Amino acid sequence: MDASSETFEARLAATAREVEAALGVLLSPSALNGEITRPERLRSAMHYASLNGGKRLRPFLVIEAASLLGGDRDAALRVGAALECVHCYSLVHDDLPAMDDDNLRRGKPTVHIAYDEATAILAGDSLLTYAFDIIAAPETKLPDAAKLALTLALARAAGIGGMAGGQALDLAAEKQAPDEQGIVTLQAMKTGALIRFACEAGAIVAGASPEDRTRLRQFGERIGLAFQLADDILDLTSDAATMGKATGKDASRGKGTLVAMHGMAWAEAKLAEQVREAEALLAPYAERSIVLAQAARFIAGRKS
Repeated sequence: MDASSETFEARLAATAREVEAALGVLLSPSALNGEITRPERLRSAMHYASLNGGKRLRPFLVIEAASLLGGDRDAALRVGAALECVHCYSLVHDDLPAMDDDNLRRGKPTVHIAYDEATAILAGDSLLTYAFDIIAAPETKLPDAAKLALTLALARAAGIGGMAGGQALDLAAEKQAPDEQGIVTLQAMKTGALIRFACEAGAIVAGASPEDRTRLRQFGERIGLAFQLADDILDLTSDAATMGKATGKDASRGKGTLVAMHGMAWAEAKLAEQVREAEALLAPYAERSIVLAQAARFIAGRKS
């Protein structure tokens, strides 16, 4: 590992600690103005779901994209925390017996195992709802127009035409394997949509131009595909202890992946291509974009 990657990973870890501290405050037992009370078992399950490890890559991308364009870090941190709530809700629900039926997440029992199925469903519901609360709250120091844009973009990325729709396609893929375009669409929705939003959200936080917002969105699309390709490669080459979750499940369920369809050599070449395209999109920002370029390479080369 060279010095630059060490520096990047230290920056990623430091940001993860900031995000976790913010989530810890947001998920405290104290009810907010307008809330009646926070049932302790539900709050505890939400806390467990969102503070049980993870790289916090999506909030990191929000913060670094905002930084690239001169956005306020505190506002970006809160938007990143909101996005992490959506991501963690999706993991809780994906792990349920009716969905992917997983018992392990980030090396620990999944929420429905650690608590119970009903509590897991409610914890996911509450995390999703809370994400929009965090963005709209007065503590998020952004103009109303920016909050509206973030709310709309996150809803589109998380809902029927984004992540939730992608999970529906993923479940359908167990019964009928999709063709190549079907796999690309599924992955762009289930995995890519929130990564794309993370990068675009940074531009929204910064009040950037439409051109910058489009460029960061396109960057997010490239690294979203890279993330999924790396995930599919790891699903075939890694183990549960390294990944912190079950591996080999797509193959065992007959789900098609681009790696299975085209082979490892093709996947690795495609992964490198996505990184090159992502870096090319950052070229106009010159040295200011070093951290985001490192993030693209980190996503492609990660081991878990």
